[in-house]
Amino acid sequence: MSLMPLSEARQRMLAAASVLTEIETAPLGSSGGRTLASDLLALRTQPPFAASAMDGYAVRAGDLAAGGILRVVGESAAGHPFGGTVGSGQAVRIFTGAPVPTGSDTVIIQENVTKLDGGCISTNVIEPFGRHIRGAGVDFQTGDLLLTGGMVLDSRHIGLAASMGHAALPVRRKPRVMIVSTGDELAEPGASLGEAQIVSSNSVALAALAEAAGGTAFDLGIVKDSRDATSEAIARACENADLVVTSGGASVGDHDFVQDALKANGFDIAFWKVAIRPGKPLMFGSKGGLLCLGLPGNPVSSQVCGLLFLKPLLRKMLGQPDAAYDRREPAVLGAPLAANDIREEYMRAKLARSADGDLVATPFVTQDSSIQRLMAAADALIIRPALSPAMPAGAKCEIIRL
Repeated sequence: MSLMPLSEARQRMLAAASVLTEIETAPLGSSGGRTLASDLLALRTQPPFAASAMDGYAVRAGDLAAGGILRVVGESAAGHPFGGTVGSGQAVRIFTGAPVPTGSDTVIIQENVTKLDGGCISTNVIEPFGRHIRGAGVDFQTGDLLLTGGMVLDSRHIGLAASMGHAALPVRRKPRVMIVSTGDELAEPGASLGEAQIVSSNSVALAALAEAAGGTAFDLGIVKDSRDATSEAIARACENADLVVTSGGASVGDHDFVQDALKANGFDIAFWKVAIRPGKPLMFGSKGGLLCLGLPGNPVSSQVCGLLFLKPLLRKMLGQPDAAYDRREPAVLGAPLAANDIREEYMRAKLARSADGDLVATPFVTQDSSIQRLMAAADALIIRPALSPAMPAGAKCEIIRL
């Protein structure tokens, strides 16, 4: 099977994925980071009444134009409105957020008022009609469409939903992501290492990535390098999964059994080997509505492919409209780059601002896919298209922020 361009591989993957149909109801307090399942309409008008935007006095604008003295006949505070009507020559003490009394049409701020004896005030300031008043419904009105299905909810949306009159929100069920790591050389984090063993880091990193992208991740542990063990682990993962993610065992070595195990479990392989660096040994398969993404074993390859494939796959399953969008930004190179080969490359880089304000991306000298400290230190990935010519420092490029 020849190398497939990244764009085609991702298109095939997203075409095979369906939006999860199950909808859950999440209380406002636990809806952060969830994906809204349907459009949300306002259940009330905000504000429900004309309200003062300042501390001052509610008056009639015509009285200000005429000058003279106004008699204070009451008070309107937030939650405690004035129950009467403001007549000619009258004023009501009012505070920010309080309902504007009937009969008044303007608020004059307290700094522009002189208090007089006998409960009266005077002012030399003439305010226009409607000054310092927030009209009823100036924010939104009952029935307005304010939040759209597919958006990822954050604090801004949750606050708005509360003001709209919603105490709970319809959200997509989180995709269940089962993570299987393969390799005789792997040991669990914190365990004593045997001879020629290394710590298994991909599973926890991929679980964190999946959770941040809206899924619920389950680490099924380390699987030994054998065809039967790999096949059995994938069969177990399929029992409760929406998506199975494997790490390692996806290449062509004598100890790489993931592809055979997927086929033995009934998966159709849509692609294997993608023209990217890092991450060439990457595969994707499906079995009915169940999906499997086979990621490389090298830690940096696994994380880069997780960003390029696992995140958009979960976005598609959650019904987010920008599933294929990887948020590229323009930048300039902080160091020269040699010509690229047939694989699209994603290079770890640091970001800075030049004196001219340009965003400068400087790639690390070493791009070895086993060096995790540089992945952790990177601010972005520089995208090098296939067959790119050599490029000098200062040349334009594209990046994906990390």
